Amino acid sequence: MANENQKKFAFFPGCLIPVRYPQMEAAIRKTLPKLGVDVVDLAGFTCCPDPIYFKSYDKTAWLAVAARNLAVAEEAGLNVFTICSGCTATLSETYQQLNTNKKLKDEINMRLARVGKEYKGTATIRHVATLIRDEVGIEAVAASVVRPLEGLKVAIHYGCHLLKPSHVMRVDDPDDPHILDDLVAELGATPVRHEEWILCCGKACKHEEAPPAMMYDLLKSVAAVEADVLGVVCPSCFNEFDLGQVRLARQYDDETLKTPAVYYFQLLGLAQGLTLEEVGLHRHKVRAPALEKYSAAAV
Repeated sequence: MANENQKKFAFFPGCLIPVRYPQMEAAIRKTLPKLGVDVVDLAGFTCCPDPIYFKSYDKTAWLAVAARNLAVAEEAGLNVFTICSGCTATLSETYQQLNTNKKLKDEINMRLARVGKEYKGTATIRHVATLIRDEVGIEAVAASVVRPLEGLKVAIHYGCHLLKPSHVMRVDDPDDPHILDDLVAELGATPVRHEEWILCCGKACKHEEAPPAMMYDLLKSVAAVEADVLGVVCPSCFNEFDLGQVRLARQYDDETLKTPAVYYFQLLGLAQGLTLEEVGLHRHKVRAPALEKYSAAAV
């Protein structure tokens, strides 16, 4: 239960995580209150919508749907935090475009008036990683740790949407980001960078030969530094590295492709004293035996 010292933020879960990876949402809900965040659910949120395909088909409709979501948060008087890089991209770009272009804002509000909504531009958007860094304070992570993940080597994968375009996302230096490395280090684990650490997972590439080749290079680079897990904050990237890695290992007949992908807040949950099952690691296709010793059930 939240106390008066906790900061309230509207929780925008998006579509992909609640539908396909509920373990990630569960990890968020179990860990953020221990960092001083009151996770507030608002009725009326919909898909962000998608920042690639929906946007390319009808940008005005894309902006209108996103603005309606932000209007829901404005009505509650709350700022928004997201847990998906794609959702962050959509809502952040909408905020920037409508707050700097009055004509466009008026056009969108004409559409929103049909459903009794108005976008005012008062609710800010933060990815949950920046919420911790900028609103809570990264030191709160270390303060919440009861079982440090000492000895765990975590290869960091930032992905594409989290960082670019940097003037919209406002997360970190797109060429030399540190936010995820810092958050992992606060758990007592060791963040490691591999040769292909900045490479895209390939999810959005439409050339049928490009994505598997890109992911193969990336995963071989991770294996070369002997990382125990691959730390991610993007559900799309997770899908590529979990089920996608199983398929890739068969395609390339390579048994070395077995580095488990783990959502950052699952690692945080373990460090805060939760079990493997409580953070949903048993749901993953590529299991993480290196994490078993950090589970509360193993203590």
